[in-house]
Amino acid sequence: MPRVNLVEPVVMLATVIQWLVLASITGVVVGAGTSIFLHGLFFFTDATASVPLWLQMTLLPVGGLLNGLLLYYGYKRNTTGLKDSIIAAVHKQSGKMPFKTLAIKPIAAIITLACGGSAGKEGPCSHIGGSLASGIGRIFKLNSELQKRIVACGVSAGFASVFGTPIAGAIYGVEVLAIGRIRHDFLFPAIVAGITSFEISKFLGIPYQYYSLNLLPQFSEILFIKTIVIGILCGIVAWIFVDMVGLVRAAFGQLRMKSNLWPPLMPLLGGLLLAALILVIPTDYLGLSLPLMDKALDGQAMPYLGFFWKTLLVAITLGSGFYGGIVTPQFVIGTIAGNAFAPLLGLSPSLGAAVGLVAVVASASNTPIAAVLMGMELFGGTIGTVYLAGAGIAAYLIIGHRSVYPDQLIAYSKSSWLQVRPDMPLGQEKIHLSYGLLRWWGQFRAKQGPRYWRQLLAWWRQSKQQ
Repeated sequence: MPRVNLVEPVVMLATVIQWLVLASITGVVVGAGTSIFLHGLFFFTDATASVPLWLQMTLLPVGGLLNGLLLYYGYKRNTTGLKDSIIAAVHKQSGKMPFKTLAIKPIAAIITLACGGSAGKEGPCSHIGGSLASGIGRIFKLNSELQKRIVACGVSAGFASVFGTPIAGAIYGVEVLAIGRIRHDFLFPAIVAGITSFEISKFLGIPYQYYSLNLLPQFSEILFIKTIVIGILCGIVAWIFVDMVGLVRAAFGQLRMKSNLWPPLMPLLGGLLLAALILVIPTDYLGLSLPLMDKALDGQAMPYLGFFWKTLLVAITLGSGFYGGIVTPQFVIGTIAGNAFAPLLGLSPSLGAAVGLVAVVASASNTPIAAVLMGMELFGGTIGTVYLAGAGIAAYLIIGHRSVYPDQLIAYSKSSWLQVRPDMPLGQEKIHLSYGLLRWWGQFRAKQGPRYWRQLLAWWRQSKQQ
């Protein structure tokens, strides 16, 4: 008989108790911090929600200049050499984040959204969560490995608090760190911190909205295939979104370098461009655009190019130097696109909107598990989850190795036909065709290729004669 080893279960029990305490403390602190930010954001955005067009056109460049000045001078206070990127903090900085710059991004996001910039509210919350958790880790003098975990659970707490989806938010904060890999040792702290933060935010009066899909029939294979098609289309929409944000950011960067412009002027130029565009694009696409998402999920018809207008405004806002989140825009873009595409396949627009939301978040952020869980928490129901899952995974594959987070690592390739170096940031890694695929293609061209093209040419000639 093997000897009973009591050491391991005692150690694991101690680990559970350790993270119950640390993650609960983190969740309370992060929940309070994000709630303060969200109340401030709601106050200022409500104050500017119904301003006339001329004032909106004035606020955009003013907000851009204020963003530029705040970010330019504020980050000069950061003498630590540490980046305030949560992904970089976990992968490169042993869980350390600069504390002096904690308030810069939340204030910049309030300015951006109150002035009409098209962005999201979750970025500042994840930043608050990561920064506060990093500070808690330093207070408790955690080692580098524990410091990484507590920062990750702080980020999860921030996402859970802002979205009102404690489980999905917790998983998102862990899954977003790398493509194709989830650190399971991060999950328990993340979930505890996420649930705690969510409950604290509810206690402090943060409102959350949930939706219910219309009564769906029993599982249908045809409906499942149709929702996968919606997922593929929304994956392409996410592809456009990711690439457009990157292209606009690169264009503004080149303009600044070639013209030698003072950095705070770049978001000012972005604000002027946004002010000109809203003469032809409805102002509904400015700010968070949550009323558009509500209409799409309610089944009201959305324009086919609605997702493009929102993408364009978000790309200019964030690419020019405004600060804001990039996940809430994915919600809006996904619901608009899914709503518009659904009638083409004979689907309910509200179901298409729900599927589109999950598909765009799964693909643009490379977080398919968190996106599906988010759909479950936002929409409820087990039958609908089947359709959300199929569409989300399809979109995640279609977008390939792209992401709204350039620092995101690639742990594993999404296809056996593509080859990547593991644990390289997306912005630095080049994707290559696998050797096996190249060898098969060479053999095909050498043996079957010429005969195939001769047969195709003969068929074309025959069809022309008929």
